[in-house]
Amino acid sequence: MTDMPDAPANPLLKKLPLIVIIIVAILGAYFLRDYLTFEALAENRETLLAFRDANYFMTVLVFIAAYVVIVAFSLPGATIATLTGGFLFATFPGALFNMTAATIGATAIFLAARWGFGESLGKKLENAEGTVKKIKDGIDENQWSMLFLIRLVPAVPFFLANLIPSFLEVPLHRFVISTFLGIIPGSVVYTSVGAGLGEVFARGETPNLGIIFEPQIIFPIIGLCVLAALPILINALRGKKGL
Repeated sequence: MTDMPDAPANPLLKKLPLIVIIIVAILGAYFLRDYLTFEALAENRETLLAFRDANYFMTVLVFIAAYVVIVAFSLPGATIATLTGGFLFATFPGALFNMTAATIGATAIFLAARWGFGESLGKKLENAEGTVKKIKDGIDENQWSMLFLIRLVPAVPFFLANLIPSFLEVPLHRFVISTFLGIIPGSVVYTSVGAGLGEVFARGETPNLGIIFEPQIIFPIIGLCVLAALPILINALRGKKGL
């Protein structure tokens, strides 16, 4: 079960959603790189706050929609969007808005890639032999652990964390749940940084985006990574004992 709808028979139509995402991502990287920046947020902060105060629920809907588009089309500015969520809505519910939007956007990429390439690639891996087959089986046996691991490790690009599961026949519901829960640590950290942007703006400084790598932040995340990887290690040890 992959929780996926039937794809059209035309190969081009199957690949069209992912092709559109790639084209928009390239155009966005070129045309939007100067707009989705910290400087742009600082210059427009008073306008954004005034709009939020006058239209709170509309601001929430517009923010989530914009964040979904940024993630779904891999546009520059995802980190700035996360900071904006904290700046406008505080750590909570800002983190919840950020995680919801990021999960929806990630799911869009996952579905586009699965629809266009993932199903055929998954079948090829399933029918493979030797080492490739062993790797595929190992991933299948530890899907939850692998999914949480690639979300928790800061070094894994978000875009790749969306694509990899689409090629490995990961069920949609499993992808959505692991994405939403797996991005909680990073989302909360950066949303909290965004919540403190008022003071940063007042001092004329820029936020410390490297905070996630500071000991008090990174060590708990490493601990979560170890917990996520533990079932994989246990299964590997059991496999060796069975040889």
